[in-house]
Amino acid sequence: MSVLSKPYFHDEAEAFRFVESIIWNGEPTCPHCGCSGRIYAIKPNPEKKVRMGLKKCGDCRKQFTVRIGTIFEESHLPLHKWLQAIYLMCSSKKGVSAKQLERTLEVQYKTAWFLAHRIREAMRSGDLGPFGMGGGAVEVDETYIGREPGKPVKRAFHHKMKVLSLVDRDTGRVRSVVVDDIRPATIAPIVLENLHREARLMTDEAGHYMRVGREFASHEVVHHGRDEYVLPGGIHTNTIEGYFSIFKRGMKGIYQHCSKKHLHRYLAEFDFRYSNRSALGCEDQERAMRAVMGGVGKRLTYRLA
Repeated sequence: MSVLSKPYFHDEAEAFRFVESIIWNGEPTCPHCGCSGRIYAIKPNPEKKVRMGLKKCGDCRKQFTVRIGTIFEESHLPLHKWLQAIYLMCSSKKGVSAKQLERTLEVQYKTAWFLAHRIREAMRSGDLGPFGMGGGAVEVDETYIGREPGKPVKRAFHHKMKVLSLVDRDTGRVRSVVVDDIRPATIAPIVLENLHREARLMTDEAGHYMRVGREFASHEVVHHGRDEYVLPGGIHTNTIEGYFSIFKRGMKGIYQHCSKKHLHRYLAEFDFRYSNRSALGCEDQERAMRAVMGGVGKRLTYRLA
């Protein structure tokens, strides 16, 4: 049976039950006062405008649903369509465009666009901790994509948007940051903040890594200019190059264009899928559930520009 044939993808009541089981784990909690003991379910009634999944707290007497305090809050889109969109974005290796979501979910383009960005916000995580714990190898590299507004084409990468990424080989996680330039003063603080000092730093021969590399247990370099790609001892940057390949194929083939203003959200999407990929034992359904949990406590309120 196809995963998309599950009841919670098509039935609103089942969708609420499914999301409640993930977020509340069988114990509804009032977002207003924190009470979890005296919670009452209110039966849906369209005639009286009683919403699906409505609950009432016996302590503070306020009403709420599982949407409160999540990316689903104040959204008029049915919850089962939210779940369809989350599954599609989590199961598509290179992403799903807003136009595709528009056609699949039968919604307006603006709704699909904003929906996708809310899901990317759920995928964003800043609490993963530093990489390279226990002396693990961490690959660091930068890449260039698109064109930064207002910058004339002067030389190879001057006008492009710049992304710095770090991959922890032991855990398989990746973390990416949009940077304004690739000067040592810009790169070094990011690397120092995200790596344990006991880590083995692996980079190419770029000069902006040389000084910061002295801060770690070792700094191993491959000189691509000399046709060096894999050195003895597992010294290479092929892992992060593979991540950049997936990222660029998705950005160019699926999304086609992205402004610098929103690039960090697209990076969060690709980071999330890569850090929760099948090779690490996380399949599509589990990945989607992690995205739902990631949406707790997050809001996104800007409009389509």
